[in-house]
Formats: sequence, structure tokens, C-alpha cells
Amino acid sequence: MELKEKLISSFLAFEEACDVDADIHNLRTEAIKEFETMGFPSKKEEAWKYTSLNSVLKHDYSVFPKKEDTIEYKDIKKYLIHDIDTYNLVFIDGIFSSHLSQTTHDKHDICLMSSALAKPKYKPVIDQYFNKLVTRENGFTPLNTAFSKEGAYIRIHKNKVADKPIQIVNFSTGNEAALMVQPRNLIVVEENAQVQIIERHQSLTDNPVLTNSVTEVFAGKNAIVDYYKIQNDRSSASLIDNTFIEQKDNSNCSIHTFSFGGKLTRNNLNFFQRGEHCDSTLKGVTIIEDKQHVDHNTLVHHIFPNCESHQDYKGIYADNSTGVFNGKVVVEKEAQKINAFQANNNILLNDRATINSKPQLEIFADDVKCSHGCTIGQLDKESLFYLRSRGIPLKEAQALLMYAFANNVLESVRIPEIKKRILRQIALKLGVNLGFDL
Repeated sequence: MELKEKLISSFLAFEEACDVDADIHNLRTEAIKEFETMGFPSKKEEAWKYTSLNSVLKHDYSVFPKKEDTIEYKDIKKYLIHDIDTYNLVFIDGIFSSHLSQTTHDKHDICLMSSALAKPKYKPVIDQYFNKLVTRENGFTPLNTAFSKEGAYIRIHKNKVADKPIQIVNFSTGNEAALMVQPRNLIVVEENAQVQIIERHQSLTDNPVLTNSVTEVFAGKNAIVDYYKIQNDRSSASLIDNTFIEQKDNSNCSIHTFSFGGKLTRNNLNFFQRGEHCDSTLKGVTIIEDKQHVDHNTLVHHIFPNCESHQDYKGIYADNSTGVFNGKVVVEKEAQKINAFQANNNILLNDRATINSKPQLEIFADDVKCSHGCTIGQLDKESLFYLRSRGIPLKEAQALLMYAFANNVLESVRIPEIKKRILRQIALKLGVNLGFDL
């Protein structure tokens, strides 16, 4: 049985086991019908032209884990930002792990999606926000909605600042020969509120894993959202990440994506500016090798005037790896005085690596400042010669140039411990000791 048919036939059993109200039931039922019509995207679609899912969809994934595996903190500590105090929402094979997590309802609501979907006290928020941002450009988003049950539910109330960062971490243990998980996150940051979030998906074995994740982020007036996605999984794990952000007046939202590992990673990142004086930041560093594949698909939709957006993606590709950047900025006719910047710069370390870059602007206003561009090349020979003439060995000289190339993306990272962790990971991926404190 193909994966699509297996998922459709599994939906009825999933619905019977879920305790949700009639509105959510109807939403799921409509979503599975949409998925049945759309199916999985193929390379025939323009947005997926450079990303084939054939090698990912061929596995016989278990849709529901047969049992919950217990893992200890020592087994996962290295995957967490553990040198600062955080709220942790940890999921194991799609199931919430209470003994590894810290939730709260004291000053904020930092808890589970399953509780928010089932309990009446959350219904006003669910009715207002749940599934309101998700677009249906491919079958993955309605598929996630159909099977939406577990994930993070975060609500930072008006005029409140989250007292510490929040980590959302999804682990897969390998109990199943192949597993598909579909986390669903809803993040509501109300007027004048602030939050920092760290998200990671991590496989603990070499068994195939397919993660189809959907996250909706709502930033109210004057809200600040600082979001970090750390992607450094095993070569048997694939991730389809769909993130949707809505911004109101004077809000500031930034998402940093660090892609260092995994078989296939597709990041669909969508910003909708629905207010004046919004500021959106999208930055990423990709360093991959072997036959790894990373596809960044971004959209910034400027709907109101006097807003800004900044996109800066850097990629370093080795061996037979493949990178894709498909970035779009849309400026509506009413959105005057927009300042939009988009850049994608890439280094190919050999002749077998591939990058497909497609920055796009669609501008319907006449009083804007928008720029876009991409570069693809190799390490600068003159700079390399200069470093080697100062006694720096070839490998270290190459690493220094690549480190400098990627480093400016990190300048806007606001959590020092994350910056240190990413810098160490960059040095590790480059295979050198740079000789200074990262």
C-alpha cells in the first residue's frame, strides 16, 4: 500500500481515538479530503521543481507508534540548549514526555496542543487562531491538519515577557522500522508581549523518519518573536517544516534556520505582514555534505505600508549535496514605503555539489526600496593565498574563509548560548579547530 492510501485509511481510526469538539472534527475531515485530492507534491509543480520526494515516500512508515519509549535526560542532554534555564516541551515519537518537560500556566500558557484542542477553556483561542494562517499550496499542510493532535501550545499574554526561552524538541527513538510524525504548534504572542523559542527535530537511531511539521505564529501589536530552528539530524531523517507567521502593527519577528544535517529538509517559511511598521527577519546558514538535500522556500507578503523585511541565507555545499533557495517577496499596491532586502550567497566546495537559487520580487507599489540577488561560487583564491602566505595551513585557511562567510548571519542571534553552539557546530562541520574561542 502506498503511503497516501495508508494515511487516508488510517484517518478514521485516528479520529475515533481523539477527544475533540465537533468543529475540530469537521476541520480534520475536510483536511483529509483536501489531502486525498492534492496528494504529495511532485517535481512537476514549480515550487518543488528541484526537490524530489521519491526517496522519502518509498518507506512503509508507521503512522502511530505502537508503544511509548522511555528515554532519560542523559540520553538527550546534548541535543538541548542545557546551559541556560528554559521551558522544555519534549515529545518522543510524537508523544509528550512529562518527565523531560516543564510546562506552566502561571504567567503564560506553555503546554500541549492536545490539551488546547480538547479542553473548553482553550476553545476561544483555538477558534480565533487554529488553522487560520495555513495555506494549502501542497498536500503536506492539510495532511498535518487532518492528523493534528500533539505539539506545542504557547500563549504569551498581553504586556508579558516570557521569563525564559522555550525549547520545543521532537525525538524519534527507532522503535518503529520507519516512523512518520506530524507535530502541530500554535504560538500566540499578544500585544506588547515577547518570547524566544528554540525548535529541534532529532532522530536517535538510523531508522527512517519523516516529520511533517506545521507551526502557526501570531504576533500582536508591538510583539517581539525571536525563533530559532536547529536542524542537524541523521542522514536517515527527513523533515518537511511549514511555518506561518502573521504580524500586526509595530511587531518584530525573526526566524533563524540552521541546517546542518538530515536526508532531505524542506523549509516552507511564510510571513504575512498585516499591519504597519512591521519588521521581519529571515536568516539561515546551510552546511551539508554527502547526498544531503536542503530546500528553503520563503515568502514575505507585504500588505500594509511602512514595513521592512530582511532575508539573508548562506549555503556551503560539499560532496554530492544539493541546496535550493526559492525566495519570494510580494508587495501589494497599498504597501508603499516598503524596504525589502533579499540575498542568497552560496559556496560550492567541489564540482559535484549543486545549488538552485531563485530569488523573486513581485512589486505592485511604486514607492518602495526592494533588492534581491544571489551569488554562487568557490572560495576566493586571492584570499586563500593571503592566509596561506601568513603560515596558515590550507585546510584551516579554507575553514576561516567559510567561517567568515557564514558568520554575519549570526550577528542577529540574541541568545549567546545558541550563538556559541552554532559556531562550534560550524567549526565541527568544517572539520577544523579554528584556534579561537567560539
